[in-house]
Amino acid sequence: MSTFEHKDLLSIKQLSISDIQIILEVANSLKELIHRDIKKVPTLRGKNVTLFFYEPSTRTRTSFEIAAKILSADTVSISASASSMQKGETLLDTVKTLQAMNPDLLVIRHSSSGAPHFIAKNIKASVVNAGDGINEHPTQALLDLFTIKEKKGDIKGLNVAIIGDIAHSRVARSDILALKKMGADVTVSGPPTMMPPDIESLGVNVCYDPYEAVRNKDVVIGLRIQLERQRTFLFPSLREYANFFGINRKMLELTKPDAIIMHPGPMNRGVEIMSDVADSNRSVILDQVTNGVAVRMAILYLLIGSQK
Repeated sequence: MSTFEHKDLLSIKQLSISDIQIILEVANSLKELIHRDIKKVPTLRGKNVTLFFYEPSTRTRTSFEIAAKILSADTVSISASASSMQKGETLLDTVKTLQAMNPDLLVIRHSSSGAPHFIAKNIKASVVNAGDGINEHPTQALLDLFTIKEKKGDIKGLNVAIIGDIAHSRVARSDILALKKMGADVTVSGPPTMMPPDIESLGVNVCYDPYEAVRNKDVVIGLRIQLERQRTFLFPSLREYANFFGINRKMLELTKPDAIIMHPGPMNRGVEIMSDVADSNRSVILDQVTNGVAVRMAILYLLIGSQK
């Protein structure tokens, strides 16, 4: 197996196919730790992982913390509301202060696209992008790849539909980059007001009819409406959005019989996805959550635990 030669994990763009394969292989080997009675190994004993989340998070933040603790790393968790940024301190001064405390790795989520890249250039610690603005969410894409591979056996040649707020979703961007890199065919669908004008440059098919978009697909990924990132209301009502783009049973019937349904969470039930779909035997949404811990364990290990 090739080595993982990166200081930081900031983007799917930076990863080669080999890099992604290494991450997925290591995650697969570490996943069994989650199901042990005693969920603890000494792999990262003596290492410090600092979680700095400028935006709210449940799944990503918790899974990184659990991943670090299973590997015996010490963790420190900081929110923007509890940091000196509320007193006017700049982001750079804040992270330099954190660096002075000598963490081994900083996991950061920030509302500004490119913030983790800026930080990585200015501190010695490894940096993991846990979501930056509308740019990327690489670890979500990696756990999605892991889940698809686990359920489908391979990613190359699969037909995947991504439905929803494409324009404002960092998950959509990272998923597209990752899926295309691994050989999947990707179709995106959503309201025209939520579709980036240059999205086809990423090599995806655009289909504004979600029923046609999901036809004969192996995987359907629903997205949360990113209301907090929209400067204007981009559709008439939540009810109308649900009627046209909510993933429902009729859509499910158009997919392949063994198609899986995914969603990065949090879900707006009855809007982006109907409950009878989210809770169906085709849904792997909770598997994504479990796999998020495994993938983030792999990332922490490869960045600060393995011998470089």
